[in-house]
Amino acid sequence: MFRALRIATLAAAATLITGSARADEPTDLSDDLENDAQPVRCEFTPTPENPAAKPVRIPRPLAASHGTVDIAFLTNYGPFVVRMDRGNAPCGVHNFVHLTRSWFYNDTQCFRLTNTARLGVLQCGDIYRQEEGGPGYKFPDEVTGKETYPRGTVAMGNQGPGTNGSEFFVVHSQAKIAPNYTVLGQVIFGMETFDRIVAAGIQDPDLDGLPKYPVRIYFVHVLAQRP
Repeated sequence: MFRALRIATLAAAATLITGSARADEPTDLSDDLENDAQPVRCEFTPTPENPAAKPVRIPRPLAASHGTVDIAFLTNYGPFVVRMDRGNAPCGVHNFVHLTRSWFYNDTQCFRLTNTARLGVLQCGDIYRQEEGGPGYKFPDEVTGKETYPRGTVAMGNQGPGTNGSEFFVVHSQAKIAPNYTVLGQVIFGMETFDRIVAAGIQDPDLDGLPKYPVRIYFVHVLAQRP
Protein backbone atom coordinates (compact mmCIF):
# COMPACT_ATOMS: atom_id res chain seq x y z
CA MET A 1 0.00 0.00 0.00
CA PHE A 2 2.66 2.51 1.04
CA ARG A 3 4.91 1.64 -1.90
CA ALA A 4 2.01 2.16 -4.29
CA LEU A 5 1.34 5.55 -2.70
CA ARG A 6 4.97 6.57 -3.08
CA ILE A 7 5.03 5.56 -6.75
CA ALA A 8 1.81 7.48 -7.36
CA THR A 9 3.33 10.59 -5.78
CA LEU A 10 6.44 10.32 -7.93
CA ALA A 11 4.35 9.77 -11.04
CA ALA A 12 2.45 12.96 -10.24
CA ALA A 13 5.76 14.82 -10.04
CA ALA A 14 6.75 13.41 -13.42
CA THR A 15 3.48 14.63 -14.91
CA LEU A 16 4.24 18.16 -13.75
CA ILE A 17 7.66 18.27 -15.41
CA THR A 18 7.21 16.14 -18.53
CA GLY A 19 3.51 16.26 -19.32
CA SER A 20 3.19 12.48 -18.91
CA ALA A 21 4.02 10.06 -16.13
CA ARG A 22 6.52 7.86 -17.93
CA ALA A 23 8.35 5.19 -15.99
CA ASP A 24 11.03 3.94 -18.37
CA GLU A 25 13.06 1.58 -16.22
CA PRO A 26 15.16 -0.79 -18.34
CA THR A 27 15.87 -4.11 -16.71
CA ASP A 28 19.42 -4.56 -17.95
CA LEU A 29 22.43 -2.75 -19.35
CA SER A 30 21.59 -3.51 -22.99
CA ASP A 31 18.58 -1.20 -22.74
CA ASP A 32 20.78 1.66 -21.52
CA LEU A 33 23.23 1.19 -24.40
CA GLU A 34 20.70 0.48 -27.13
CA ASN A 35 20.98 3.94 -28.72
CA ASP A 36 24.54 4.73 -27.70
CA ALA A 37 27.24 4.11 -30.30
CA GLN A 38 30.11 5.16 -28.04
CA PRO A 39 29.77 3.57 -24.60
CA VAL A 40 32.30 4.48 -21.93
CA ARG A 41 34.26 1.94 -19.91
CA CYS A 42 34.07 2.56 -16.16
CA GLU A 43 36.37 1.30 -13.42
CA PHE A 44 34.58 0.13 -10.29
CA THR A 45 36.98 -1.14 -7.66
CA PRO A 46 35.85 -3.24 -4.66
CA THR A 47 36.57 -1.80 -1.21
CA PRO A 48 36.78 -4.80 1.13
CA GLU A 49 37.89 -2.47 3.92
CA ASN A 50 34.50 -0.74 3.51
CA PRO A 51 32.01 -3.47 2.58
CA ALA A 52 28.59 -2.73 1.16
CA ALA A 53 26.15 -1.36 3.72
CA LYS A 54 23.25 -2.85 1.73
CA PRO A 55 23.19 -5.81 -0.67
CA VAL A 56 24.29 -4.47 -4.05
CA ARG A 57 26.42 -5.75 -6.90
CA ILE A 58 29.24 -3.82 -8.52
CA PRO A 59 27.87 -2.10 -11.67
CA ARG A 60 28.72 -3.46 -15.08
CA PRO A 61 31.75 -1.70 -16.59
CA LEU A 62 30.11 -0.13 -19.66
CA ALA A 63 28.08 3.08 -19.46
CA ALA A 64 26.09 5.05 -22.00
CA SER A 65 27.78 8.36 -22.85
CA HIS A 66 24.76 10.22 -24.23
CA GLY A 67 21.32 11.23 -23.03
CA THR A 68 19.66 12.17 -19.78
CA VAL A 69 17.99 10.29 -16.95
CA ASP A 70 15.24 11.73 -14.73
CA ILE A 71 15.31 10.32 -11.21
CA ALA A 72 12.60 11.11 -8.66
CA PHE A 73 12.96 11.13 -4.89
CA LEU A 74 10.25 11.03 -2.27
CA THR A 75 11.29 12.39 1.14
CA ASN A 76 9.47 13.24 4.34
CA TYR A 77 9.74 16.91 3.29
CA GLY A 78 8.31 16.33 -0.18
CA PRO A 79 9.38 15.09 -3.63
CA PHE A 80 12.04 16.33 -6.03
CA VAL A 81 13.28 15.25 -9.45
CA VAL A 82 16.86 15.34 -10.77
CA ARG A 83 17.80 15.34 -14.45
CA MET A 84 21.16 13.60 -14.76
CA ASP A 85 23.45 14.12 -17.76
CA ARG A 86 25.22 11.02 -19.04
CA GLY A 87 27.38 13.13 -21.34
CA ASN A 88 28.92 15.01 -18.43
CA ALA A 89 29.37 12.04 -16.06
CA PRO A 90 28.62 8.73 -17.81
CA CYS A 91 30.06 6.53 -15.04
CA GLY A 92 28.57 8.60 -12.25
CA VAL A 93 25.10 8.54 -13.77
CA HIS A 94 25.42 4.85 -14.63
CA ASN A 95 26.33 4.16 -11.00
CA PHE A 96 23.44 6.24 -9.66
CA VAL A 97 20.93 4.46 -11.90
CA HIS A 98 22.38 1.11 -10.81
CA LEU A 99 22.03 1.97 -7.12
CA THR A 100 18.52 3.30 -7.69
CA ARG A 101 17.45 0.08 -9.41
CA SER A 102 19.03 -1.86 -6.55
CA TRP A 103 16.88 0.10 -4.04
CA PHE A 104 20.06 1.20 -2.31
CA TYR A 105 18.76 4.69 -1.53
CA ASN A 106 15.32 3.58 -0.37
CA ASP A 107 14.58 4.12 3.34
CA THR A 108 17.79 6.04 4.05
CA GLN A 109 18.62 9.23 5.90
CA CYS A 110 20.55 12.36 4.92
CA PHE A 111 23.06 12.94 7.71
CA ARG A 112 24.58 16.32 6.81
CA LEU A 113 23.00 19.73 6.19
CA THR A 114 25.05 22.91 5.82
CA ASN A 115 23.91 26.50 5.48
CA THR A 116 26.93 28.80 5.62
CA ALA A 117 28.11 31.62 3.36
CA ARG A 118 30.51 29.16 1.71
CA LEU A 119 28.51 25.95 1.62
CA GLY A 120 24.80 25.25 1.47
CA VAL A 121 24.17 21.56 0.72
CA LEU A 122 22.22 18.52 1.81
CA GLN A 123 24.44 15.42 1.81
CA CYS A 124 22.83 12.00 1.37
CA GLY A 125 23.69 8.48 0.26
CA ASP A 126 25.51 7.29 3.40
CA ILE A 127 23.68 4.41 5.07
CA TYR A 128 25.02 4.47 8.63
CA ARG A 129 26.05 8.06 9.33
CA GLN A 130 27.89 10.92 7.63
CA GLU A 131 30.52 9.45 5.28
CA GLU A 132 29.95 5.90 6.54
CA GLY A 133 28.05 3.15 4.77
CA GLY A 134 28.72 2.93 1.04
CA PRO A 135 28.13 0.35 -1.71
CA GLY A 136 31.33 -1.65 -1.24
CA TYR A 137 33.20 -0.20 -4.23
CA LYS A 138 34.62 3.09 -5.50
CA PHE A 139 35.17 4.73 -8.89
CA PRO A 140 37.16 7.67 -10.32
CA ASP A 141 36.08 11.29 -10.52
CA GLU A 142 34.74 12.79 -13.74
CA VAL A 143 35.86 16.40 -13.46
CA THR A 144 37.49 18.95 -15.77
CA GLY A 145 38.60 21.45 -13.14
CA LYS A 146 36.03 23.98 -14.36
CA GLU A 147 33.05 22.69 -12.39
CA THR A 148 30.79 25.12 -10.54
CA TYR A 149 28.02 24.24 -8.12
CA PRO A 150 25.07 26.68 -8.28
CA ARG A 151 21.73 26.16 -6.55
CA GLY A 152 20.07 22.94 -7.68
CA THR A 153 23.30 21.16 -8.61
CA VAL A 154 23.53 17.46 -7.73
CA ALA A 155 27.05 16.06 -7.44
CA MET A 156 28.91 13.08 -6.07
CA GLY A 157 30.38 13.41 -2.59
CA ASN A 158 33.75 11.87 -1.83
CA GLN A 159 36.48 11.51 0.78
CA GLY A 160 39.30 12.37 -1.62
CA PRO A 161 40.19 11.77 -5.28
CA GLY A 162 38.73 8.60 -6.79
CA THR A 163 36.59 7.62 -3.81
CA ASN A 164 33.10 7.99 -5.29
CA GLY A 165 30.51 5.46 -4.18
CA SER A 166 26.94 6.22 -3.12
CA GLU A 167 27.33 9.59 -1.40
CA PHE A 168 25.89 12.65 -3.17
CA PHE A 169 24.89 16.19 -2.33
CA VAL A 170 22.32 18.71 -3.50
CA VAL A 171 23.16 22.42 -3.45
CA HIS A 172 20.24 24.30 -1.87
CA SER A 173 21.87 27.75 -1.97
CA GLN A 174 25.52 27.92 -3.02
CA ALA A 175 28.70 25.85 -2.86
CA LYS A 176 31.93 27.81 -3.11
CA ILE A 177 34.15 24.77 -3.28
CA ALA A 178 37.00 23.45 -5.41
CA PRO A 179 35.99 21.68 -8.64
CA ASN A 180 36.69 18.24 -7.19
CA TYR A 181 33.18 16.79 -7.26
CA THR A 182 31.55 15.05 -10.22
CA VAL A 183 28.42 16.89 -11.36
CA LEU A 184 25.58 14.46 -12.05
CA GLY A 185 22.86 16.93 -12.98
CA GLN A 186 20.32 19.45 -11.77
CA VAL A 187 17.10 19.48 -9.75
CA ILE A 188 14.33 20.26 -12.25
CA PHE A 189 11.38 19.91 -9.88
CA GLY A 190 10.98 20.32 -6.13
CA MET A 191 13.55 22.87 -4.92
CA GLU A 192 10.94 23.99 -2.41
CA THR A 193 11.53 20.65 -0.70
CA PHE A 194 15.06 21.82 0.14
CA ASP A 195 13.79 25.21 1.26
CA ARG A 196 11.62 23.39 3.81
CA ILE A 197 14.55 21.24 4.94
CA VAL A 198 16.75 24.29 5.48
CA ALA A 199 13.99 26.17 7.29
CA ALA A 200 13.65 23.28 9.76
CA GLY A 201 17.19 23.97 11.00
CA ILE A 202 20.49 22.28 11.80
CA GLN A 203 21.57 20.76 15.12
CA ASP A 204 25.10 22.18 15.01
CA PRO A 205 25.34 25.91 15.91
CA ASP A 206 28.02 26.21 13.21
CA LEU A 207 25.34 25.28 10.67
CA ASP A 208 27.14 22.16 9.46
CA GLY A 209 25.89 18.83 10.76
CA LEU A 210 22.80 16.76 11.34
CA PRO A 211 19.49 18.33 10.33
CA LYS A 212 17.53 19.41 13.40
CA TYR A 213 14.76 17.06 12.30
CA PRO A 214 15.70 13.89 10.36
CA VAL A 215 15.59 14.04 6.56
CA ARG A 216 14.47 10.68 5.24
CA ILE A 217 14.49 9.39 1.67
CA TYR A 218 11.56 7.02 1.39
CA PHE A 219 11.85 5.97 -2.24
CA VAL A 220 13.95 6.70 -5.35
CA HIS A 221 12.77 5.81 -8.85
CA VAL A 222 13.98 6.13 -12.46
CA LEU A 223 11.22 8.09 -14.17
CA ALA A 224 12.47 8.50 -17.73
CA GLN A 225 15.51 8.13 -19.96
CA ARG A 226 16.17 10.08 -23.15
CA PRO A 227 18.84 9.41 -25.79
